[in-house]
Amino acid sequence: MKNLERKYDYLIVGSGLFGSTFAYEATKRGKKCLVIDKRKHIGGNIYCENKEEINIHKYGAHIFHTNNKEVWDYVNQFVEFNNYINSPVANYRGEIYNLPFNMNTFSKMWNVATPQEAKAIIDKQKQIIKDEPENLEEQAISLVGTDIYTKLIKGYTEKQWGRDCKDLPAFIIKRLPVRYTYDNNYFNARYQGIPIGGYNQIIEKLLANCDVELNVDFVKQREKYQNIADKIVFTGAIDSYFDYKFGQLEYRGLRFETERLEQDNYQGVAVMNFTAREVPYTRVIEHKHFEFGTQPITYVTKEYPADWQLGEEAYYPVNDDKNQKLYQKYLDLAKQENNVIFGGRLGEYKYYDMDKTIESALNLVKKELR
Repeated sequence: MKNLERKYDYLIVGSGLFGSTFAYEATKRGKKCLVIDKRKHIGGNIYCENKEEINIHKYGAHIFHTNNKEVWDYVNQFVEFNNYINSPVANYRGEIYNLPFNMNTFSKMWNVATPQEAKAIIDKQKQIIKDEPENLEEQAISLVGTDIYTKLIKGYTEKQWGRDCKDLPAFIIKRLPVRYTYDNNYFNARYQGIPIGGYNQIIEKLLANCDVELNVDFVKQREKYQNIADKIVFTGAIDSYFDYKFGQLEYRGLRFETERLEQDNYQGVAVMNFTAREVPYTRVIEHKHFEFGTQPITYVTKEYPADWQLGEEAYYPVNDDKNQKLYQKYLDLAKQENNVIFGGRLGEYKYYDMDKTIESALNLVKKELR
């Protein structure tokens, strides 16, 4: 390992958006930073693999969207974004519905044409839930009625969480977007798009002036790296830092199957959700559509939800009461660490969209690097 004898101001564990943004800002302010990552590439889950001029989102679809102009301006200094608007469709046993739930969805489902007709059907179906919802199924029906729940929510959600909707807490679906307009813009964010040429460019530019070492697992090589810098910014799993002293936090995992197809257009949309329970995957991603590709071939990825095991990539924190109480114990320990800052999705045991990850890192910069 080169430069291990050199003293750094910051050791940043993890080269995802949080760690890379902080590293860039610290370096810009004259700080010496070493960024380490246990993977063989930088970028965390936004890493793209380029094959035949198609940027494959290696760890699932990443569509940048935000209402925060500061964050939008920030990422645009590194790369130009296209005007991709996320408009996924749902496939329920061959029936195709637009998402999010809007007048196009309702028109297809009930053959109605006006918002009044659609609202009347939903309001009538919602009435079967009389009391405060006790589980996710009751919560969903109380928001969107039985038809939408049965066809577009139930199977997808059960696959995602690996259990029946009646066994899931109601708070997972606090609200569901229902639009009585013909609008398929899923995120409805002021700014959205995909970096032209892929996400790797952003991370490469953020880390251009830092020292970077890959295939390094900080937890396993702690002795070697613990005292190399004045401070550590740790973006790995917070429970792993403390050697799972109170037990493991839970996550949901994902598994991806990508294949090359000898055709120019497989499904006509970047993201298609498969909402029937019997289809084992939750969605199919056709990567070329993120960048309006015209290649004669295509790459598609099937995304399978999975039970998470220690050592695998953690995707979604299971934010139920049990895990939140456990996280609070680790958070209390973290506050006692004088020279370690915990941040990002795993460090804060919190699901972050990309813009919120950058926002959180920039807030840390304001606090730490005044």
